[in-house]
Amino acid sequence: MKLIVAATEAVTQDSEPTAAELAAIEAEMPVITAEVDLLDAQIAILDRVPTEVDERRLRRARRRLLDARTSLANRDTLGGAA
Repeated sequence: MKLIVAATEAVTQDSEPTAAELAAIEAEMPVITAEVDLLDAQIAILDRVPTEVDERRLRRARRRLLDARTSLANRDTLGGAA
């Protein structure tokens, strides 16, 4: 029988994120925020029929997410010069 042991070295390293990793997270924050807003709008209508206001909220959240993703993709394509 083989024992399965977790590789604790890789998991429990006491290292801080690098400046590049923090910059990447910062660049993705508009997308993350837009995804959270969309998820909030979707959760709000899980147990009821969406009203017209709910539909508008969902459309706006989807549009903000699409804009944020497009902006991030364009920035990546242009090499971060946007």
